[in-house]
Amino acid sequence: MGGILWTIIVVLFVLWLLGFLLHFGGGLIHLILVIVVILIVYNLITGRRAL
Repeated sequence: MGGILWTIIVVLFVLWLLGFLLHFGGGLIHLILVIVVILIVYNLITGRRAL
């Protein structure tokens, strides 16, 4: 599941970066960025911990 989550994070980040560089999407760009940050924090909190 962690691999899928990181794939989603990377795809959302790339889409955000493209939207930011090409100046389209408006508020959608920032919404995508917020979703990426939430997914990263979620993954850090629920990720496996080494023993």
